[in-house]
Amino acid sequence: MTRTEVTVRGAGVFGLSCAWACQRRGAQVRVIDPFGVAAGASGGVVGALAPHVPEQWNEKKAFQLDSLLMAPDWWQEIETVSGLSPGYARLGRIQPLADDRAVALARDRSVSAAGLWQGAAVWFVTEQGGALPPVSPTGLFVRDTLSARIHPRKACFALAGAIRARGGEIVAEGPEEGAVIHATGVAGLAALTKDGRAAGTGVKGQAAVLKFDAPNLPQVFAGGVHVVPHADGTVAIGSTSERDYDVPDSVDEALSEVISAARTAVPVLRDAEVVETWAGVRPRARSRAPVLGAWPGRAGHFVANGGFKIGFGMAPKVAEVMADLVLDGRDGVPEAFRVERLWG
Repeated sequence: MTRTEVTVRGAGVFGLSCAWACQRRGAQVRVIDPFGVAAGASGGVVGALAPHVPEQWNEKKAFQLDSLLMAPDWWQEIETVSGLSPGYARLGRIQPLADDRAVALARDRSVSAAGLWQGAAVWFVTEQGGALPPVSPTGLFVRDTLSARIHPRKACFALAGAIRARGGEIVAEGPEEGAVIHATGVAGLAALTKDGRAAGTGVKGQAAVLKFDAPNLPQVFAGGVHVVPHADGTVAIGSTSERDYDVPDSVDEALSEVISAARTAVPVLRDAEVVETWAGVRPRARSRAPVLGAWPGRAGHFVANGGFKIGFGMAPKVAEVMADLVLDGRDGVPEAFRVERLWG
């Protein structure tokens, strides 16, 4: 190969993570994004790394579990190399239980979690709502110790910093040299359209940041809203999921409803000041799973896309699987994630 062995198009979390994983294995990498680091969906503010419920196990849930368990060491190395914090902390999650049926289901899931999560984390019912307590009609809550938080934008900047610290390039424009990984979000899904069948679509999300100092508390999922305390004295809340929208990067009344829902669900936030709002469009593949693998019909080109809502949680393992494929030819892409399944 020429001087740059791997070119990555897209400086969101999938693109940067794939570049980092390839670089760690000795590849010279160039990341190309005309809009800059974290300019799209990866520049959000919420950062809830929450597992799927521990039941009806499948490839997607198993892959996510592996990635969430990889995350502490993976993000710590990035922070060490870059000198920048990605805002990662595995502090768990609290969810209120609405009725007796929900309590019984949660207790059943605590048993399944014990086996499926391999003893690496627990899911249990408790009377303790924590220091950021959501309203619970039963007075009971689910607590899991697998959920973590990250600051999406800061995590992307930390990844970019680590890549540059090790001699990689992140540029607005440049030649494609060597293998090419396409991690370009909504635009990339559009480029995968085949025979008039779209590979996916964009779903708009809106979120807000409140001034509230709770840096070491678990996140909350209540009232249909994620409430995620960050290390900088803020709490992020979100988000909407809008298939139909006119302006992709503007906030509107839909965000006001999310803020109201969060304040109702977690009363201690009722007077917290809104200090930032965010809107962006996230790539949702037809399968709702990540889209990974070789690009059919384009030798030397690969795809890493479709991290709708779970991209940051999936990123560590997505990156390592893509590095295996691109650098070593080892194909560990789950069947459910394969590019070809988009049209199957």
